Amino acid sequence: MRAMLYDGTAPQLRAADIDDPVAGPGHLLVDVVACGVCRTDLHVVDGELAHPKRPVIPGHEVVGRVAAIGAGVDGFVVGDRVGVPWLGQTCGHCAYCATHRENLCDNPGFTGYTLDGGYAERMVADSRFCLHLPSRYGDVDAAPLLCAGLIGYRTLKMAGDARRIGIYGFGAAAHIVAQIARHEGRTVYAFTRAQDSAAQALALQLGAAWAGSSDERPPDELDAALVFAPSGALVPAALAALAKGGVVVCGGIHMSDIPAFPYALLWGERRIVSVANLTRADGQEFMQRAASIPLHLQTTVYPLADANRALSDLREGRMVGAAVLRIAA
Repeated sequence: MRAMLYDGTAPQLRAADIDDPVAGPGHLLVDVVACGVCRTDLHVVDGELAHPKRPVIPGHEVVGRVAAIGAGVDGFVVGDRVGVPWLGQTCGHCAYCATHRENLCDNPGFTGYTLDGGYAERMVADSRFCLHLPSRYGDVDAAPLLCAGLIGYRTLKMAGDARRIGIYGFGAAAHIVAQIARHEGRTVYAFTRAQDSAAQALALQLGAAWAGSSDERPPDELDAALVFAPSGALVPAALAALAKGGVVVCGGIHMSDIPAFPYALLWGERRIVSVANLTRADGQEFMQRAASIPLHLQTTVYPLADANRALSDLREGRMVGAAVLRIAA
């Protein structure tokens, strides 16, 4: 099969022809149709996440069809459309797994990082962590749901019942979570790179009450700020925009260092929390929500061979919404 590999020698992927994987017990062999390009993939390729599998096939927003089934699999048949997310396996017995917090598992496996992912024509995945996808979305549109949507949804959940939501970094996750927040009757304020008129226009089109650059103050104090951009400097900026009792939720797996800030920004029972990965329950709950909400997915499509160009465009902020590799017709 054709695949794009990261071997750690350069911030580039290399194309390779490798043996087809085989579905072992409990696993699915998936013919990949589309795979989203996530900022986490960029962190892997740029060496910002330690100890990836080497070589590794990136990609954890995978949409495909079940081609073969290993022994002991329930809930899937050959031909099913399936989604493969970031959380690819857990140990099942550590203190976190035993208390319904498998997102914090001590010995997890992550698709496209420690397990081979979807920048390839085929992959294998643990069936217990795969998801059925809402039929209302085509293959390309469904791909960003598997991380941008899932992590965005968990990030929004950690904001509790906050009504005025600020979103810092209006990319793939933000453009999905903004629609969910608006569907729930919340008010959304979008913060983008300076002069990013395209992202601001998309935010307003999706129902944001205000859109501006990340160094501006919104017209109202925020109850919660969701930070998706990997810049630690946004955390003090978000704190400064919060009302008392508000929360800053950091939704990314990697962020640059948070600079020092005066205690006055945190005082007033303001909080800073992070989101780590997701659970299978998150995935099932989010897919049910996505089936009932007519989400508009903004995507830019690339062929598999252009994965490096997609990563570069993401790195340089040259796209609005989500990038998706189309692997098969």
